[in-house]
Amino acid sequence: MNTKKQLNNKIMKEFSQFTYRHIGSNNKDQDLMLKEIGCKSLNDLLKSTLPNNILQNESLDIPALDTEIEMLDEMSTLSRTNKSFKSYIGMGYYNNITPSVIHRNMIQDPGWYTAYTPYQPEISQGRLEMLMNFQQLIIDMTKLDVANASLLDEGTAAAEAMTLCFRHALDKKKNTYLVHSLCHPQTIAVIQTRAIPLNIKIKLFNEINELDLKDCFGILFQYPDTFGHLSNLENLIKTCHKNKTLVCVATDLLSLALLKPPGEMNADVVLGNSQRFGTPLGFGGPHAAFFATKSEFMRSIPGRIIGVSIDKRKKITYRMALQTREQHIRRDKATSNICTSQALLANVSAAYAVYHGPEGIKAIAKNIHKKTKVLAYAIKTKFKIYSNNFFDTIVIHTNNMSNRYFVKALNESINIRFIDEDRVGISLDETTSKKDVLKLLTVFGIEIKYENIAKKLENVDIGILKEKARTSSYLEHPIFKKYRSETEMMRYLKKLADKDIALNRAMMPLGSCTMKLNAATELIPIAYRGFARIHPFVPMDQVKGYLKLSEDLNKMLSHITGFDQVSVQPNSGAQGEYAGLMTIRAYLNDQNQRNRNICLIPSSSHGTNPASAVMAGMSVVVIKCDDNGNVDIKDLQMKASQYSDTLAALMITYPSTHGVFEQEIIKICEIIHSNGGQCYLDGANLNALVGLAKPALFGIDVCHINLHKTFCIPHGGGGPGVGPIAVKKHLSSYLPTHIFDPFKSEKTKSFGTVSSTHWGSASILPISYSYIRMMGGLGLRHATTIALLHANYIAKRLSPYYPILYTGQNNRVAHECIIDIRPIKKEYGISEEDIAKRLIDYGFHAPTQS
Repeated sequence: MNTKKQLNNKIMKEFSQFTYRHIGSNNKDQDLMLKEIGCKSLNDLLKSTLPNNILQNESLDIPALDTEIEMLDEMSTLSRTNKSFKSYIGMGYYNNITPSVIHRNMIQDPGWYTAYTPYQPEISQGRLEMLMNFQQLIIDMTKLDVANASLLDEGTAAAEAMTLCFRHALDKKKNTYLVHSLCHPQTIAVIQTRAIPLNIKIKLFNEINELDLKDCFGILFQYPDTFGHLSNLENLIKTCHKNKTLVCVATDLLSLALLKPPGEMNADVVLGNSQRFGTPLGFGGPHAAFFATKSEFMRSIPGRIIGVSIDKRKKITYRMALQTREQHIRRDKATSNICTSQALLANVSAAYAVYHGPEGIKAIAKNIHKKTKVLAYAIKTKFKIYSNNFFDTIVIHTNNMSNRYFVKALNESINIRFIDEDRVGISLDETTSKKDVLKLLTVFGIEIKYENIAKKLENVDIGILKEKARTSSYLEHPIFKKYRSETEMMRYLKKLADKDIALNRAMMPLGSCTMKLNAATELIPIAYRGFARIHPFVPMDQVKGYLKLSEDLNKMLSHITGFDQVSVQPNSGAQGEYAGLMTIRAYLNDQNQRNRNICLIPSSSHGTNPASAVMAGMSVVVIKCDDNGNVDIKDLQMKASQYSDTLAALMITYPSTHGVFEQEIIKICEIIHSNGGQCYLDGANLNALVGLAKPALFGIDVCHINLHKTFCIPHGGGGPGVGPIAVKKHLSSYLPTHIFDPFKSEKTKSFGTVSSTHWGSASILPISYSYIRMMGGLGLRHATTIALLHANYIAKRLSPYYPILYTGQNNRVAHECIIDIRPIKKEYGISEEDIAKRLIDYGFHAPTQS
């Protein structure tokens, strides 16, 4: 056996079986590519590409599982340590039924879940159409003029509503935002945090009929409120408008099938969570938030909007509209930093509405409401309830015995909401049966005959009163009336998926947004009952599996990056940026350096960077790039010195967005630290570092990690994503917390809350956990190395015909490269867009246009 063959056999034994399933090229391909780029080995490639002072020679200490079956067994065991009780906690999260046809043909179809954000409409018509369905669903249910294509969660949607009102305040001197104290508490926490760096004063109020609108630019109501009560909003909204105060309403989307919609009451913004439209609880996410407003505020809406266009053949087409509001164009002047949203989950909710139609949605809502009325009527025979005016939620006064009934419910494998010693809450949902209602009543010592009470309720003034009932129609578009049989729905979903390019059809050469294999073994566990059917606010002893998974994932991410602590709360990369900068801000404030508010950002950065810096209350100063695309060290040194008294942070992407490992990264970090600032790494390109270099060791203080880019969570056509932040020890006390964080007592210095749930999009964390466990340290390093090999091979093969715009040492690139089309455009008039569209004609997913 020759030496080369022996070496290959040795490597085969060292790597897990999964590593070879995961990586596209084989040993023979890799040998040919190495020869083409002039390298004798993969180690030779690494030494010639990465700066010697950051390259790690040792592999990560993460053992790999031998087989994929072992992984599934481990995840199955872990999921069973969670207790899937029947939860009636509510607070914006509800059990529901995902139609099997949608679960099988959308959630489990790689044609849907592996697609990228639809920047290229020619290869995205399927998911664009479904996102348009989502927008139409939201417009119809809320009765407002325009809706976006989803936001991250209800809390962040409420925070975005506040900032929209702030931008549009008629009196620019007003800086107070009123929030009803009976909004969901997690929503209030997210709003309070977002307001701090913007110098917005949040004022909570209890009595809605005694509003103090002085200095108030906006107000938020919850409808129904967190205790289920239906307030009389119509006159309140008129009063607010008379005082030039914009009105936002957070609502339950399903309730609007029966309730008069806020748009008909003249609300300015309506927002909420579409989770109960077919998306599993998943311990808090991911779920698609919605955001609707009046047409006059259209250009200030956060997130993506899908619009209708006409192609050259006069056919209706779909595209992303009004992109000039967004971070990738407006940067620090964008309406929001949002990039990844919740496209896949929005599509699930839209498909749910398409499949059920208006009659089905109304029937589901009426069924829930009827059971809630029966429950309330029976409860009232023994207890007082908070309100007789409700949709699906009642609050019971327990005569200071809440703990007793809470424990009795737990003993029956039931979760109810513990509010205080005298009050508990119960929220019913689509899955609640008559049997469930009777079982709930036995917890409170009440026995009834269900049908007897149901008949009595016909003449009882309880539930939704006539003046609050919806009379207008909804979901009148033909799309919501066509697909009632499973066969029709299956064909519709297949027809849409066939219009798009996803990873099941072709590679996606999208630069920093690297698309990796989303392995089936990683995805199977997220459907396990022990992961999918857990309410985010259950007692901690019911989620031992989730807690262990989160703890172990955090340890692995810390080891991979070199940091000391990780928070998985941010549910997108942009949220990770915001959370990381807020962590730095809290640290500096605690060090009595509140004056530090300057954020240095290279001109080559992603648009989310300056947008996030502004959200965190920082002022952006741009650093030039030199002729080679690197950070201009002289300009950095000059500006760091100029702002040494006020410098808060540097935001840098590494390797750069130009696809280069900059040689001076350690020096760059030293310059910032010597001038009193902290170094933030945009982790979008971590795919080129995993197993090769640890950001914490070359000077970075905080970094966000895109689990949907680097650790295999599928991108879902524009979301979901997860953007954990990893920090050094001196910043760990300032990480985000949450009202339901079991460790919040230890986080007295936390900057606040960024997501509606403490573990963010918890139900997709098993994907990244499984990927890391199956690859192991050696496999992760090998995957990164092969990414560098592939990129350098492509650059070498194309370089005789197209200039490679930027290269690093030895003319190497990182995991991406930029092809310079300008000479061709100058000589032939052919643009980068022409080339991208021609690639699409041949079945390729076009690269990013920079």
